[in-house]
Amino acid sequence: MDTDAFWTMIERVRLRASDPEERLGMLATELSRHPLSEVVEFQICHDRVRERSDTHQMWGAAHRIFDGHCSGDGFWYFQAWLIGLGRAAFERAVADPDTLAEVAEVIRLAGRPLGEWADAEFPEWESFNYLARTTYDEVAGTVEGIYAELAKRGHDTPEDPAPADVPWDFDDPAEVAERLPRLATLFPLPGGNGRGH
Repeated sequence: MDTDAFWTMIERVRLRASDPEERLGMLATELSRHPLSEVVEFQICHDRVRERSDTHQMWGAAHRIFDGHCSGDGFWYFQAWLIGLGRAAFERAVADPDTLAEVAEVIRLAGRPLGEWADAEFPEWESFNYLARTTYDEVAGTVEGIYAELAKRGHDTPEDPAPADVPWDFDDPAEVAERLPRLATLFPLPGGNGRGH
């Protein structure tokens, strides 16, 4: 499985369902029909694609969307959700995270307190991070068996975000306005915006 095949699977289920867990079930079913070697390759593709979004600029975008609260785990799950948006939206966001202000799934969250977001609306998809691992174990009858196969290929699957670019202050209004002007407008800083928690 290569990157194009990976994205084809993502796009196919995205067209069939909007609920993340429903899409996950469809992906699991489809992936389980592939040889185990391709399940391993799916994980490698997932990691390589996700790594492209592993920047402080993207983390700042997630932080802004999450009303100023995005931990390392939260950003990890956000990156999986970002992949779930499909290839075109992902590529635009990687090139310029501020383009997330144009994404319908983001726009509908603007102006609403986090507490009012439905589970399926949250811009995170934690379970997608484990899809290949759980599918591999279910098909092979192993426990975390994919790790040995990944190691044979010299692939180390990361467990946390590790942006390599220069960090910046996600809570500095001037810096956010300069780096992410559209998201800064769509999601004003907490405290002075009346959104509440």
